[in-house]
Amino acid sequence: MNMNQTLRGFATISYWADDMEAAKAWYSEFLGSTPYFERSGPDGQLVYAEFRLGDYQHELGLIDRRFAPARSSAGPGGAIMYWHVDDIEATLNKLKSMGAQEYEPLIHRGEGFVTASVTDPFGNVLGIMYNAHYLEMLDSRIQG
Repeated sequence: MNMNQTLRGFATISYWADDMEAAKAWYSEFLGSTPYFERSGPDGQLVYAEFRLGDYQHELGLIDRRFAPARSSAGPGGAIMYWHVDDIEATLNKLKSMGAQEYEPLIHRGEGFVTASVTDPFGNVLGIMYNAHYLEMLDSRIQG
C-alpha cells in the first residue's frame, strides 16, 4: 500500500438539514436502509445520522444545519461528490420523483463516464455518476 498518496480515498461526506427527521426519512427511503448510527443533542433532538453505503461502506452523514460552517452564499455550491450508480438514468428519475431538483442534467462525458446531480429537499447537491473506472477498480479488487 502506498502511504505517500495525499488523497487515499473517499471516507465521509456530510449533508446538512434543518429538519433532521425529514432528512433521515428521505434518505432512508432513497437508499432503502436506515442509518446505522444516530446521535441526539442535549435537547433530545436528532442532530446526526450516518449511513454506510456501497462496495466500500463509505459514510454519508446527515448533520443538523445549526452545526454547519458559515457560508458566504445562500445557494448550493462548492465541490460535488459523485456516487457511482449502475443505472444513472433510473437513479436520476427516482431522485426527481422523490422531490429532488435537477442541478446538473445527465451529461455523457465520454470514455464510459456519465454524470448528473440534483439538489435534495434539504439544499444539498447530490452527484451521481456511472463511472467505468470505479467498476474496473472494484473488479480488480474482487479478482485480486
